[in-house]
Order: sequence, then C-alpha cells, then structure tokens
Amino acid sequence: MVAQELLKILVCPKCRGGLKYELKKQELVCPRCLLAYRIEDDIPVMLIEEARPIAGKTRSSKKK
Repeated sequence: MVAQELLKILVCPKCRGGLKYELKKQELVCPRCLLAYRIEDDIPVMLIEEARPIAGKTRSSKKK
C-alpha cells in the first residue's frame, strides 16, 4: 500500500492535476488525462510513456 503522505503530494506528470488511488487495481488514475499509472512494490511508476489509457471513459462526466 502506498503511504498516505505520498498520495497527498503526487500529481499527474502530464497535467499536474490530482490523482485518484485505485487500491484494487494498484494504480493512480488521472481523471483529466484519462491515464492510469501503475504501482509496483508500493512505488508509483509516474512516467507518461508508461501510463495506461483508460478505456471506456469520457473526459466529461457532466450529464446534459
């Protein structure tokens, strides 16, 4: 598990936005960029080129 102190200061390396911690998938998700950064041995891999695109989601969650 990633330390809470670390989670508070981590931001998306692409947009500098906040990240959501997905415990079951062991990844950090950027809702703005729609990218997921994996966590290996409790260490986030924060490389844009290593991020996984999030399939099936849209950038805007607002309903019209």
